[in-house]
Amino acid sequence: MNGTTAMENNPKKSIKEISPIDVYKLLPKTNCGDCKEANCMAFATRLVNGELMLTDCPVLHTAEYALAHEALSHLMAPPVRAVTIGNGDQAIMIGGKYVLWRHEFTYHNPTPIAIDVHDLMPENELRERVAAIGQFSYNYIGRKLVLNAVAIRSVSKDPATFAAAVKTVAGATGLPLILCALDPAVMEAGLKEANDRCPLIYAAMESSWKAMADLALAHKAPLAVFAPGDLSLLRSLVRTLLAYGVHELVLDPGTYADDGLAATLTNFTAIRSQACRQFDELFGFPLIGIPMTVWTGGELSEDVLKWKEAVTASMLMSRYADLLIMHSMDGWVLLPELIWRFNIYTDPRKPVSVESGIKTFGRPDRKSPMLITTNYALTYFTVESDIKAANLDCYLVVVDTGGLSVESAVAGRYFTAESIANALNEYTAGSLVDHTTLIIPGLSARLSGETEEATGWKILVGPKDSSGIPQFLREHWH
Repeated sequence: MNGTTAMENNPKKSIKEISPIDVYKLLPKTNCGDCKEANCMAFATRLVNGELMLTDCPVLHTAEYALAHEALSHLMAPPVRAVTIGNGDQAIMIGGKYVLWRHEFTYHNPTPIAIDVHDLMPENELRERVAAIGQFSYNYIGRKLVLNAVAIRSVSKDPATFAAAVKTVAGATGLPLILCALDPAVMEAGLKEANDRCPLIYAAMESSWKAMADLALAHKAPLAVFAPGDLSLLRSLVRTLLAYGVHELVLDPGTYADDGLAATLTNFTAIRSQACRQFDELFGFPLIGIPMTVWTGGELSEDVLKWKEAVTASMLMSRYADLLIMHSMDGWVLLPELIWRFNIYTDPRKPVSVESGIKTFGRPDRKSPMLITTNYALTYFTVESDIKAANLDCYLVVVDTGGLSVESAVAGRYFTAESIANALNEYTAGSLVDHTTLIIPGLSARLSGETEEATGWKILVGPKDSSGIPQFLREHWH
């Protein structure tokens, strides 16, 4: 391995070290407001915080500021390059990471999960599995969690068979495709059937890098580099491919299950650490993990293999995998990964919240109950679910507490008698009903007296758990 790091040749700063002043110096400084910010300094601050993109400044993209745009693009470029797979609305972007640890800066581009199919599956079975991949979804605190891509494996090792499978899948889904074949001849046949889809080519190895590179360049498709268990070889292949002109790369250092899992995680961590801490450009590419390799293991029951795949996937996602290929379609295998992905890729500086205001459930009239809660997403959607399950007709006031739950918002003085009074006034709650009775969450019971004084409403202390709302209303709402 070459001892000279990219950091020595290119002393690029990390995102944490970039000051808004560094960015502001390169901006047009017109304060035009086209970015919807008050001035260019405000734009620079939000840009450094990852809340805005360079594309949000239209003036910067004019010919007059071409040099400034180029300089800013270099300054703001992440240590781990972003690579796009597919095209259109369903294209996925992987990589684009700035830091090693999530608490340092928000992770961008959530890890897509691809599900495999293979070219020896009967056509009807192939179509059914592809349809199931596209239809898989789960609503989690108001967010729709879905699968993101289809990985087509060449099991037959026959170009015509692989091409037929790729043609079938490409015609059955708009999801991005990953073509998995180690033989360049087989890969070429598959690419001809997905030429306009910008699939990920998996994979170039030491013995096939040139042929695969030619295919990647000819089809303008990203290329995965596979060097199982050998980081020196992986780095060498990346250097060779970059010199050859292939710049859209994805790294696969190998995924091993059982006794090899520790080594796998160590390799993933070493690559990402080298990229984010040492700014090693040869390792500054997205990582692909393949949890489905557990299915090549010993004689184990199907349930055990599914459990191992789920565990492996979650570990890989936690240790910097930017793309996963999985096999099982069972909900109990996939849902933990989708929810874990959602939580890893939320901004740690911004709790997940919903829009404040008054929500209407069922067909309430002027005598219907008026309830109140905070805008923490998990709190709101739990309350919403319990209200809908009981088919209640009511109003629900949602107070902006900065995305904090009821108990935390009460303790932090975000959910107070004053904030409740302000919400009732701002959303004109009194115009919706003929009464002035408000039901507050049981966890905010200590606010009842001062809330009555601040609002002039009669306060009923509801249950601590929203599942008790239906019974509470039956017993106390007259």
